[in-house]
Amino acid sequence: MKTFQQALPLTQETADKTPAYLQGYLHEPNPETHQSTYPAIIIIPGGSYTHIPEHQAEQLALAFFAQGYQAFYLRYHFIDEGDPLMPAPLVDLAHAVTYLNKNHHALALDATKIVIAGFSVGGHIAALYGDYWASDFLDQVSQTTKATRQPAAIILGYPVIRLDAGFPKAKADALAITDNLDFYAADQHVSKTNPATFIWVTNDDQAVPVKNSLLYAAALNAANVAQELHIFDHGPHGLALANAQTAWRSGTDLPHVAKWFDLAQEWLFHTLTTETLD
Repeated sequence: MKTFQQALPLTQETADKTPAYLQGYLHEPNPETHQSTYPAIIIIPGGSYTHIPEHQAEQLALAFFAQGYQAFYLRYHFIDEGDPLMPAPLVDLAHAVTYLNKNHHALALDATKIVIAGFSVGGHIAALYGDYWASDFLDQVSQTTKATRQPAAIILGYPVIRLDAGFPKAKADALAITDNLDFYAADQHVSKTNPATFIWVTNDDQAVPVKNSLLYAAALNAANVAQELHIFDHGPHGLALANAQTAWRSGTDLPHVAKWFDLAQEWLFHTLTTETLD
């Protein structure tokens, strides 16, 4: 396994100042199996837009690496690095996907099979990216192009979808993220260009209510976007793999909820290898 870290500029002029980076875990091409490229996944961890839990992010990336992915996690901009924060995290992700596209030969990855997986507020970034990846707006703010930004699929774990649906608790905290709440309400901007999306959540999540996932699922359904939604009955927020590797307190090692990972693998296999029929 090779590891590396790549800084992600907002623009070339700020490349030496940005706190954003992409951490990668790479397979070497395997001549014995004649495998020269691998699908890729970018993990976008949570952290309330104030930090990222790097251990969780790494464990999630390594779990996908073990399934044959070139795996990465994104350290995006935080609240204290922008006033308001948005659209910086979306720009970070646009640069991350563009970097993978432009360097796919060196990274031994299939540029047509780049998956985005967001958790909690990382799910907010991922859901918005699903909405806006093909937009002129993202062209302008990221100085990248649609041709280098397209995701093959999106995974959302206990995602924040809009900033007035239970997270954050106070409107002032939402306004620190954006002064345009409607524009960053992911369920309001779904279209036929959204990629196939897998969502999982627990029904009694007190930090980010299940309402968020339901709103996004309904919007995907209305736009006829392929999706899969799993609502597990019980589990606190921030479960990540929901196993011993990412358990952060008693009650976060939950074998039933941990099945989301196998379900997502099956879904990804179908999504990445089967042409969508009209």
